[in-house]
Amino acid sequence: MNGGEKILNRIKADGDKVAEEILLKADKKCGEILSEAEIQAEKSSKNIIEKAKEKVKQIDKSSKSRCELEIRNTVLRQRRVEIDKTMSDLQDYLLNLNDAEYFDFLYKLAKTLNVTSGEVYLNKKDLARIPANFKDNFKNSGIDVTVSDNTVNIPGGFILKNGNIEENMAIDAVIMSNRDKLEDIISRELFK
Repeated sequence: MNGGEKILNRIKADGDKVAEEILLKADKKCGEILSEAEIQAEKSSKNIIEKAKEKVKQIDKSSKSRCELEIRNTVLRQRRVEIDKTMSDLQDYLLNLNDAEYFDFLYKLAKTLNVTSGEVYLNKKDLARIPANFKDNFKNSGIDVTVSDNTVNIPGGFILKNGNIEENMAIDAVIMSNRDKLEDIISRELFK
């Protein structure tokens, strides 16, 4: 081997050694980068999992709240239905009392008024079944009345007119004007 070949072989050997050192350093650096990437990936994964768990908790809590609200609203709606039905049943009950009980109820209504006289208007059905002692019983309730031959379009009860003052004692109107009190009573009885 001549001197030029020796130099070339030496340069090649030195080049191979430098290349091998560069490759070792590159492998080491790649390993470090890969190791760091795995650590970061694991941290990110844990972070994502924690955020997902928290989101699930929030969704679960929100769902539970919505369900509780819907249950409460459904119960309230059903209570309203039951109260309305009971109010309607009360009106039907009063309108379907036998004659003696019905007119006794009207006399009790009359006692709640702050008037001493007037003209009583009834519906057609009540005017046809008015008892003979109607005026006397009204007088015993504190009101001196005359009974109008004209009828009014109410389901039951009476209208009392005294000059410009008109007292609406129609059963549906009395129930509506006392609705809050009646609802309290009904709620206590139905939803103990």
